[in-house]
Amino acid sequence: MEKTPANGITKIRPKLVAPAAGLGTRWNETNNMTREEIQSKILIVFKEEFEITNPGLDENLTEKYDFDSIDALELLGEIETLLGSELTRDEKKASMDIRTINQICDYIELLAKKRSS
Repeated sequence: MEKTPANGITKIRPKLVAPAAGLGTRWNETNNMTREEIQSKILIVFKEEFEITNPGLDENLTEKYDFDSIDALELLGEIETLLGSELTRDEKKASMDIRTINQICDYIELLAKKRSS
């Protein structure tokens, strides 16, 4: 049973119905993933979840594809699925300036390295 915090506000964390097909394995099962494999999985997410096909790796997703804050929250959920663990508040804050596929890949590599040490 979930406890209600002292302030009486219960946080509800939305759950995605199902992860994108390309995220079938978790990072803890594939901790030797190359950057190319990470990139491939992220591109699958963008195609299947956001209907963005073949984005440039350094294109600003917000400007070019109207990738908004709701999309970013969904992407963080997909990243949690890939990593096999929830992101901390600080890890989520660190993602706020990410705008490109390359930056997403950098972010995932950093998180994976942190989790493996």
